[in-house]
Amino acid sequence: MKTLVEDAEKLEYLTSDSQWTKNAGRGKDFGATGAAFQIAKQTPVGQFSIVGYFPETKQFINMNHGRGRRAPEMTAI
Repeated sequence: MKTLVEDAEKLEYLTSDSQWTKNAGRGKDFGATGAAFQIAKQTPVGQFSIVGYFPETKQFINMNHGRGRRAPEMTAI
């Protein structure tokens, strides 16, 4: 199982070079949910999920979620 950071809004995964990809197999394996959560909190992303990904079966398990450091979007009044 790989432990990934997922952009919950775009369904993209953080890579080793801090880019985003739609391919979960290319996502960086953080090894543990705690490590993934700490990185995700510092990443410029709105909502994120920490997911377990099983490459053999292409299945996901949601393990945690939160908000990154992206500034809130402004709305017109």
